[in-house]
Amino acid sequence: MMAKKEMQRSRMHYKNTLWPLLVLLVMALSFVYFKGILPDPKQVKIGVTYMTMNNDFYKTLNAELEKKTNQQGSRLYVRDPELDEGKQSQQIDFFVKEKVNVIVINPVKSNSPSIISSLQKAKKAGIKIIVVDTPISKEVAVDTTIVSDNYQAGVLIAKDMMKRLPAANILLLEHRNAVSAMDRIRGFVETIKNQPQYKIISQKETLGQTEEAMPQVKSALDEGMDFNVVMALNDRAAIGALAAIKNNGLNRKLSIYGVDGSPDIKNFLATTNDIEGTVAQSPIQMGRKVAQVIELMQEGKSYDSQYLIPVHLVNRDNISQYTVTGWQ
Repeated sequence: MMAKKEMQRSRMHYKNTLWPLLVLLVMALSFVYFKGILPDPKQVKIGVTYMTMNNDFYKTLNAELEKKTNQQGSRLYVRDPELDEGKQSQQIDFFVKEKVNVIVINPVKSNSPSIISSLQKAKKAGIKIIVVDTPISKEVAVDTTIVSDNYQAGVLIAKDMMKRLPAANILLLEHRNAVSAMDRIRGFVETIKNQPQYKIISQKETLGQTEEAMPQVKSALDEGMDFNVVMALNDRAAIGALAAIKNNGLNRKLSIYGVDGSPDIKNFLATTNDIEGTVAQSPIQMGRKVAQVIELMQEGKSYDSQYLIPVHLVNRDNISQYTVTGWQ
């Protein structure tokens, strides 16, 4: 009888001890769960929109930004407008609605009225604005602009071309809505302008896309256009030009230049004679700089109104100094 009562007391003691522990466990799990799904009012929210994610440059830039902001505990909203200025404007409006702290934008079109209007609304809402890779209209009072030295990229290509060729007929592949792209073209054109032996015979709009550049260059070849140099605003357009030339079965030598320093172009430089050169940008460095400026903004510290990231000519003479499997 005594043993039975002792057993009952043990069970009661066990229950009395277990239930509080279970309650504490449930409370702890609930705290962890809701902390994970409910927004932290102190968390920095960042809205990011690039002109297109159909470009490894922006994917790499964003990956670096995401890595750094995750370390800082920030929340990233990344959107792809697919080269559509209307979509990008709507994405900015969404960021304003979400009350983000910072908008990082690579504008589809630098002077787009809809994008400018949406950014002005964001500015009125107290949101910081960081422009990356290509500047935007001065109608928007952005907080900082982070770009490569795009004008210098064009200068470097022009100088390399003139060093290698005594004369040239040049086909330009452009993206007219992007200030960065046109700065590269401008640097190139202004460097050769007093050299009559270097002639620009045609300028083609490619949007900086391989699938747009390829038919444009094919059309130029089909028309019998006589050019021996292709100056492309970026590596994707340069690859489109190369594909068109290969498909045409052209026997004469053409010099193709791009801008980016992408792994694909560097691989061509390392293994073939198909590409003359590229000017290397650093999406990794650009992504790090964006994250650094965001941190300075949140700490109330000073930062520059513009950051110009240096660029470098890459050709067969120095390709061994670069990795061909990734970005710099």
